Amino acid sequence: MTPEELQRYSRQIILPGFGTAGQQRLRGARALVVGAGGLGSPASIYLAAAGVGTLGMVEFDTVERHNLHRQILHSDAAVGRSKLESAEARLREINPHVRFTGHADRLTAENARRIFKEYDIVVDGSDNFATRYLVNDAAALCRKPLVYGAIFQFEGQIALFAPHLGGPCYRCLFPEPPPPGAVPNCAEAGVFGALAGTVGSLQALLAMRQLAGIGEPPLGQLMRFDALRWRTTRFTVPKNENCALCGAAPSITDLDPARYAPAACAAPTPTNADTMNSTAGSETPMEITAEAAHDRLADDDPPVLLDVREPFEVEIGAIDGHRHIPLRQLPEAYETLPRDRPVVVYCHHGMRSLRAAEFLRAKGFARAQSLAGGIDRWSTAIDPAVPRY
Repeated sequence: MTPEELQRYSRQIILPGFGTAGQQRLRGARALVVGAGGLGSPASIYLAAAGVGTLGMVEFDTVERHNLHRQILHSDAAVGRSKLESAEARLREINPHVRFTGHADRLTAENARRIFKEYDIVVDGSDNFATRYLVNDAAALCRKPLVYGAIFQFEGQIALFAPHLGGPCYRCLFPEPPPPGAVPNCAEAGVFGALAGTVGSLQALLAMRQLAGIGEPPLGQLMRFDALRWRTTRFTVPKNENCALCGAAPSITDLDPARYAPAACAAPTPTNADTMNSTAGSETPMEITAEAAHDRLADDDPPVLLDVREPFEVEIGAIDGHRHIPLRQLPEAYETLPRDRPVVVYCHHGMRSLRAAEFLRAKGFARAQSLAGGIDRWSTAIDPAVPRY
């Protein structure tokens, strides 16, 4: 190490049991962070600051303003910019000695193993179940330790999964993803910004311990932090010998793309018979543009505007004249809608509303349509006075 590096890491080097040997191990290590979002931001900042030799990052998205309260890698000036470019610029400012390797692609079943093989450890900062299971499976198949983290509203979870070291994997805890729509994402449920910093920092700490070879790996332990009740709980996660991925007779031995298809926000699934009849004889497209919907509101037979978002979203902003039924209440309340009028359903970005429109068509509302792009598109194309979030 150069004199400048020794000075930079001096407060770390003097730690009992760490020393120059631990710093050299960090310097020679290669860590991969999946995502430059709420968890990936603090995790990558601390890994870079600590002197991890090579820091890789998988990210394909761009910076949006609603990211900024928790994704501390990015500034207001980075809005609209590639998250990967923004992250690289910030991390190079923090520590120019770190080699940054960007993977500007969506993580897929086709590229995950190829990317993971280049690194010593994987830090999961993903925000959806499809990617989370893909990361888990690829890490296990590549025999790489996985630092898992997840946040939801005021709660966070952290664990180290490493079946090749004798511990469990994520599937030992949750064998299969939840049904589509069973768990809302952070755009629907919200997230406490500083909680992302807490969990992401703990992920960096776990990764640094593993890479520097200090402390016992906390295999088989899941830590849960409740920020609202100010409570930390630790759970034991036993290795499942019947696990489909890391059990005695695994059935998952490769990465099948069909296994990791992203799931949309979901309404209750109609029966097969209803689905067969839901669009029969209908010439009405399933989706309608914001421009076309705006024109339709001036017709003699204007559509009912149905908002299926959560109440807190409606408080932020809504389209004038809307009818509000949250998606989860639609199975009990759809009969209150008039059947003699067309229905245009909208949500935030058009995913929940698409499933709601499918559900309504299955129940006989042949002219139900989803507003493509949701209220976010309405705000940019029709009415800028409607707040974006």
